[in-house]
Amino acid sequence: MPNAFNFSASPFDCLNQAEQRLVRDSVDVAYFPQGETILELGVAPTHLFVIIKGYVTQYDGDELITTYGPDDTFDGRGLVAGKTSSRFVAAEEVVTYQLARQAVSDLIASNATFGALLFSDLSKKLSALSERQSQHEMQSLTLARVDEAFLRPAHFVDAATDIVSVVKAFQEKRVTSVLVRDSSVAPARLGMFTTTALQKAILHGKPLYQLAVGELANFELICVRPDAQVGDALASLLRHRVHRLVVVEGDTVLGVLEALDLFSFLSNHSHMITVQIESATDLAALTQAASKITRMMSLMFRSGSRVSLIARLVQELDARLFERAWQLIAPPDLVANSCLFVMGSEGRGEQLLKTDQDNGLILRDRYQPPADLEQICQRFSAALADFGYPLCPGEIMLSNPRWRKPVGEFGQMTREWLLMPEPDSLMNLAIFMDAHAVCGDAQLLEQLRAGIMRLATDNDAMLARFASAIDAFGNSVGWWNRLLGFNDSDKMLNLKKEGIFPLVHGVRSMALEKHLVETSTTARIAALVAQGALGAEMGAELTESLHFLMGLRLKAGLAELETGRAVSGGVDMAKLSSLDRDLLKDTLGVVKRFKAVLRYRFKFDVL
Repeated sequence: MPNAFNFSASPFDCLNQAEQRLVRDSVDVAYFPQGETILELGVAPTHLFVIIKGYVTQYDGDELITTYGPDDTFDGRGLVAGKTSSRFVAAEEVVTYQLARQAVSDLIASNATFGALLFSDLSKKLSALSERQSQHEMQSLTLARVDEAFLRPAHFVDAATDIVSVVKAFQEKRVTSVLVRDSSVAPARLGMFTTTALQKAILHGKPLYQLAVGELANFELICVRPDAQVGDALASLLRHRVHRLVVVEGDTVLGVLEALDLFSFLSNHSHMITVQIESATDLAALTQAASKITRMMSLMFRSGSRVSLIARLVQELDARLFERAWQLIAPPDLVANSCLFVMGSEGRGEQLLKTDQDNGLILRDRYQPPADLEQICQRFSAALADFGYPLCPGEIMLSNPRWRKPVGEFGQMTREWLLMPEPDSLMNLAIFMDAHAVCGDAQLLEQLRAGIMRLATDNDAMLARFASAIDAFGNSVGWWNRLLGFNDSDKMLNLKKEGIFPLVHGVRSMALEKHLVETSTTARIAALVAQGALGAEMGAELTESLHFLMGLRLKAGLAELETGRAVSGGVDMAKLSSLDRDLLKDTLGVVKRFKAVLRYRFKFDVL
């Protein structure tokens, strides 16, 4: 066969030299004129086809399922199953390699990754891809195990030990913390005393040699398993605002993971960003901290970190950033009597690159806000714009009076969204469902969310109108044409409109129907699967699809930033690798099937 076979295309890029020789020895070239049926429904394939030139369309009955282009393979599933489940037709003149069935069987037997990428479903393909990239991903320090980082030995003292003795232990053992065993209660409990707590002991007023360490120890320890990923430990430090994690396996304490040790182990500097945010005394310092978030995210993505982890850390850092900005701008009385919240992808914890602001402010009923509230809110929106978060074109920001109201007035507005389900009001409802509190009294937000869930009960017509927004964007009829270059006038695919929005909103609609309190899409999927409202296989495919689309969008956005362009939210079809193109087709196929499920479930045909 020709030496030009492209072994850099998926799934052949995972073959070793011996397996590549097998391909060369077992392949021929075939030609099919435009319109010829290459594989008929129900036949037993004798070859795996790899397209050299042209395009092949796959049909289920009369419905066009997908299109294959150069370097794409078909029909691996039919080859393994013994018969095809679709019809494959040459959309134009097609030249292909034909790889003999026995050779394909031998490759599957010798290389599990090849088999998974060839004919498995999306979740297995991504799992196989993860295995294939494991050597690279293990270089990402956030994926390392916690016990691979430096663990300090745990030093124990009894709760009755006086503070002076503990300070001597600090000096002798050169440590900054001890674990405190308190056996005076049943069951016995374990706490921690640190050099930070020593300041409280000095101010306590009681002589230190008479003050027991158990009186000032913190018994609400944050623990982590030794096999947890370092990135997850980092998220716990940020979320709980602690500087130490106790590493435990079962009932055994293995050591203490200190923040400074963890952050010296990591390369993304997220702790430094957090410290800079929380120590900022003016907005200029916060602007400097905000500029580092995108760089941190880029470093993590380039090193192979999971998109879900990156999104979690970005959400935590953004929440700290917005909270500190609000504290610097708003008077303490306003902060205490309100709830600042974010919505949309920021609220769901799925925002990566900075996008338009979506936020609001709930005021406590009967609270009299300061006379210059409008100016305060304008300053906050302007500050976020300086941080790199553009003003929302739809003015869904607390600088807009519509999005800053007392609880009672906010509740009335949400009721109107439910009872008068016009397109704009339903979209406002969708955005608000993702709300996440970042500063102030979070109970004000939860009170409103509970009211929405009560009113949404058994309102089938409203739920159907709400869910029907999955068809508001995108052009699902022709995405594969743009994906494979049939439409040269538009090679940019908007991933949010074509895939992310219908997936996210479809899951959000089911969550509203089931009165779920979760706000992130993956948490909603898990809850729906647990309730039996969504099949486990569909749930897994939706989760994998969301993360793949988020990662592909992030990759394209970072490339645009590196070349000095604005982030468009689109992906250039011409620049996709064959593997990314293959996975994109699979993910958009998952979204297409999910939309069909939603149309049936919510009875769109009666709207």
